[in-house]
Amino acid sequence: MIKTLWRLSREAIRYRTLYAIAIFSTLALTAVNLTAPKVLSNMTGIVEDGVDEHGLRTIGWLTALLVALYLLRVLFRFLSNYLAHKAAWYLVGDLRTKTYDKLERMHLGYFHDKQTGDLMSRVVNDTRDFELLYAHMIPETITNLVTFTGVLIVLLTINPKLALITCAPIPLIFASGFVFSKKVRPFFRISQKKMGELNGKLQDNLSGIHEIQSFGREEYETGRVNEKNFEHVKAMLRALKISAVFHPSVEFISSLGTILVVAFGGWLAFRDGLRVADIVAFLLYLGLFYGPVTGLANLLENMQQSMAGAERVLDILDAPVEIRDRPGAEPLEKARGEIVFDHVSFSYGEGVPVLRDVSFRCEPGKMLALVGPTGVGKTTLTQLISRFYEPDSGRILIDGRDLMDVTVESLRRSISPVLQDTFLFNGTVAENIGYAMPDASTEEIVAAAKAANIHEDIMAMPDGYETRVGERGLRLSGGQKQRVAIARAILRRSPIIILDEATASVDVETEQQIRKAIAGLAGQRTIVAIAHRLSTIRNADQILVIEDGRITERGTHAELVALGGSYARMNSIQSTEGIA
Repeated sequence: MIKTLWRLSREAIRYRTLYAIAIFSTLALTAVNLTAPKVLSNMTGIVEDGVDEHGLRTIGWLTALLVALYLLRVLFRFLSNYLAHKAAWYLVGDLRTKTYDKLERMHLGYFHDKQTGDLMSRVVNDTRDFELLYAHMIPETITNLVTFTGVLIVLLTINPKLALITCAPIPLIFASGFVFSKKVRPFFRISQKKMGELNGKLQDNLSGIHEIQSFGREEYETGRVNEKNFEHVKAMLRALKISAVFHPSVEFISSLGTILVVAFGGWLAFRDGLRVADIVAFLLYLGLFYGPVTGLANLLENMQQSMAGAERVLDILDAPVEIRDRPGAEPLEKARGEIVFDHVSFSYGEGVPVLRDVSFRCEPGKMLALVGPTGVGKTTLTQLISRFYEPDSGRILIDGRDLMDVTVESLRRSISPVLQDTFLFNGTVAENIGYAMPDASTEEIVAAAKAANIHEDIMAMPDGYETRVGERGLRLSGGQKQRVAIARAILRRSPIIILDEATASVDVETEQQIRKAIAGLAGQRTIVAIAHRLSTIRNADQILVIEDGRITERGTHAELVALGGSYARMNSIQSTEGIA
């Protein structure tokens, strides 16, 4: 826990001024709270000894002092609470942004075994628990420690024997707190995990609502959500059950201390003549003394909950970024688009090779096509070009420069992808086309749309380029989404365009429009195209047939058909089916 707190303190250091004022106000508030009972005790002593004219004036001054102390208490409480909350919520905001930024920079392999909803829960829910830590627990812990120490000193000055009796229950309270924190923290950690799983399930189901309704699985999926929901509820209740035992236990032990003080105080009053004013002062301070101790219960519970969330957030913040610029890496300026694979091999870490000793060269402005069965490494090959992964062996070069020697940002700026599963943001058509170039003019966006053969479709939409596409482009057809993605790639003016199954799920007419858009790029950009429909890549300058992670055939369409191998068989099948 100390290690985690120290790690978190490095994140909070930027708000040290706010925290310093808040802590000062907290200490000042504690001093006011310690002073007020003493003033009341003095007033009680004056009344007990008999009030004369001098005593009356003294009571008046003490009354004014009490009013001033209570006003100061209001001021210091405001500064303590508000500034601590301000610093804490700014910290929460910073951590959310920092956690999201870290996720953006993680390599694609990091997300293979992660649920989107769980990651969202870490960014939004788990970071929120930092507010408990920095706005409540830390200030309250400081307040409680100072108050406890101050009251103990005051009690010792009033009556050392009675003060020692007051401290008798303290070891029991701290022992129970230690046991509580050890027992409850795993349950809070499980609770946070289950909340992440619930968010993951909700995100999954809402994204697949069409499939759920189409196959009549509403009741089944409601049952699964209910299951995840109550797994979180049960985990939280297990933690709260332990808390429900701990809280009253601390209160009971504290009550025993009060009983001991009253009983022993009465005996001292009888035996040693302890003054009534001292007993009143002792009782007034007793609430301040046991308040911090009983507050330990809430602090420990919040602490365990915050620590559970903090560990989940730090898992992301402290995770290594595997794809990063090497020392001395330089920007890739004005790339021509030459791509070379030099004996490249790659696996995802499970020990099963995906690419085996792949070598080829694609000249600038040429079209390279990748064909072959599903799962042989075609998409992986294109992701290696963008350096979403790094090869296990061999080199990949752009314009003769090893990818490891150029900055990741400049490399990806030189490449524009059009994926089979096209992702569009929930904005307008114009915003989605212009996403690749935020400062693009309307004329440039329209020109890119025309080049992608989507302009007429856009103009037929209700609001033209200002038509909102819906989440993930739900309001557009598959072919329209693909052509919007192609327009986005064209607008970026990257020297390399990657087309990953750009025509896999469109009709023949839309495919022809996409083929025209691709043909318009020929000679201007280097195109790497993955295709199952061979008609899309018939005019490619070079076609690579990939099987079992290796290049088994290479050449033009005519050369490969004449070769009579795998490509010729695929072409024959598709010609028979009327799709080649």
